Parts: sequence; C-alpha cells; structure tokens
Amino acid sequence: MWAWMTTKLKITAIKPYPVWVGTRNQMLVKVETDQGIFGWGESGLSGRERAVAGAVEHYREFLIGRNPMQIGRIWQEVYRSQYFEGGRVLQAAISAIDIALHDIKGKALGVPVYELLGGKQRDRIPTFASTGDEAEGDAAIERARELRAQGWQAVRFFPVGQNSRDIFEPRESIGVTARMLNRAREALGADAVLGIDYHHRLSVAEAASFCNKLGPGVLDFLEEPIRDETPEAYESLRTMTDIPFAIGEEFASKWQFLPYIERGIHQFNRLDVCNVGGLTEAMKVAGWSEAHYVDLMPHNPLGPVCTAATVHLACAVPNFAWLETREPETKLGFDNSDFFPVQPRLDGPDYPVGDLPGLGVEVNEAAIQAESLRFWEAPHLKRRDGSVTNW
Repeated sequence: MWAWMTTKLKITAIKPYPVWVGTRNQMLVKVETDQGIFGWGESGLSGRERAVAGAVEHYREFLIGRNPMQIGRIWQEVYRSQYFEGGRVLQAAISAIDIALHDIKGKALGVPVYELLGGKQRDRIPTFASTGDEAEGDAAIERARELRAQGWQAVRFFPVGQNSRDIFEPRESIGVTARMLNRAREALGADAVLGIDYHHRLSVAEAASFCNKLGPGVLDFLEEPIRDETPEAYESLRTMTDIPFAIGEEFASKWQFLPYIERGIHQFNRLDVCNVGGLTEAMKVAGWSEAHYVDLMPHNPLGPVCTAATVHLACAVPNFAWLETREPETKLGFDNSDFFPVQPRLDGPDYPVGDLPGLGVEVNEAAIQAESLRFWEAPHLKRRDGSVTNW
C-alpha cells in the first residue's frame, strides 16, 4: 500500500490561508492530494502574510500534479528554478509548503514526521517561557518566579521599554534593564537559566555597554542584541563579552547561518522552521550546527502548526536545548482550540512527543475560512530626536 501511494500521490491544490488568530495573523498553507491526504504548513514571516500568500500562489501554478512524496526534489525546484532565488518572502512560502509536504508524507506512511527525520531521540521537548513584554522591573522578576514555580528551568526576559508603541531609546533601556537582571539572578538563584531578547534594538557599542553592566554569570544567553546583516559586527561584539549569543530567527537559509556557525560567533541557533526553508533546510542547519557544537533553541512565536513542526525537529536532532513556547502567555490566543482542535499541548514545561501520523495537528478549515486576515503592522519606533530605530 505504501509503495503504491508513494508512486501515485499527486498534488491537486495548494491553498494559502492568511488568518487572524488571537492577537496576530498566521499564514497557514494547506496542500491537498488526489488520494484525500492533505497536509498543513505555516509561514513565519509575521506582518507580511499577503506577500507570502502571493508567492505560494505562484508556486502552486507549477506544483499541481507533482508527487508530494518527493520533498527534497520539490524544495530544490522551487528554490533553484528562478534567477532571483531565496529571500525571506520566498523562503517563508517554501517553508510552509515543505512542512505541509512532510505532513502529507507522514500521513501517507502512517508515521509521525520525526520518523522521516531519522527517528525519535527524546520523548519530551523542554521549553523556555517568557515573562511577557509588558512585565518590567519587579513585575518581570515576579513573573519569572511564577514560571520557575510552574517548572520552567529556562526563563527569558525582555528589556525595559520593549512594549513601547512609539519611543525607544536604547541608552535609556540598557542601564535599568541590567539592574533588573542583576536583581533577577539574585532572586532566582544560580540554578535558573536566564536570558533576554533585545530584539536587535542595540548597536554594537550599546550592546557592549549593556553586557558590561551585568554581574558575572547573570545571563545564560543574550538573544538578538544587534541586527544580523553583518556577521563581522557580531564578531566584534563577541570579543567584548563572554555571554552566549542566541541568534538566527530571521535567517532564511543555511547560507545565512554559514558565517555564524563556522566562525564560532554564537552558541544557540534560534532557527525558525517556518522561515529557514521548512524541515528540509532545518535538518541541514541542525547537522551543520552539531559539527560545531551549537545547540538549537528554535524560534516559535506563532501558531500550533509551527509548534508541531518544531517539536518534530527538536525530537529528531541531538543538539537541542529548549523550544520557545508562548502558551503561558494566554492573552495572545495563538493556540485557539476552535481553530486547532488537535495540537501540541504542554505538560508542565515540556511538550510530550506524540505518535500521531504526520504533524499531529488538525486545523478547522471552516473556522479559518470565516476569519479573514486583518492588517497588522509592528510599531514604527522612533528615538527622541525623531529618527527611526529598530522594532
């Protein structure tokens, strides 16, 4: 039966669904086949869903009729069969399609997706939780206490000023944030794993100043302190601090990871399976990272399809640290059970690894068809002098 399905399955439809879920849009993609087996994927390019939907619709024109079991070949064709290959929009579309094809293949063979990636290496996927970007100062420390009491070993903070909708001054943030983190380490003890996401809002000089204001051993990871376009800038910052870096959530290919991995710039890969090129590309980055003793700490900010795909990735690789989870931040609503009746569920601070065929996630297609995309744009932050700064 499996051999017959492998040779006979054909793609009959590829449907992009940009849909509002909770407080943000999700870019879902459904791939259907002539045997009634279908798969779901998700793009991670938040805030640019219409652009990704357009790319998916373009790829659909030549993927109809193809064998969905040939995942690697399809990846190469959609990436290489154009002169202007790559880029974040196209890779986000490829990611969603690739994840959906893995879902189809797992269902067709009657196995979880992790069996397609080499098999299960762990039974539970540890996660890190965040204090929330509206909790600052002592409120953030108290939230971290609550998360620790609920079982989380690893907790991520956000900088003071993170929730601003208008003004963000880096130099006004780094001093007060450093003082907050110094107090957090004292309050939470030496055994807690503490990190902070600066959301690439700092320059090299500002990031170095921030690190120098921290006591020894306060942070276990510093996430995205500066923008990623210039690896040499990160190399310069690397010489100024010994805090481990967690970077890469914006990277849209294995080639973007190349200088960071091979030059030993960072210690944790914030790989996003919905941006990097799907599970096909993610597994290549994972193997490359393993060779350089870099652990994965995947970016997982949106919906259950992304979470499910990343759980399978995390299950199947040896070099894994923690998976980001937003589930404790219940006000976000990204895991709406009306839209996703079957999805990964936390058991304490871990995602148990299931055994359902494919991704193990179900989407209520009628519900998402009734909920259209809403325009959402990240805040356009300014400095006090009126100039534009990073969100």
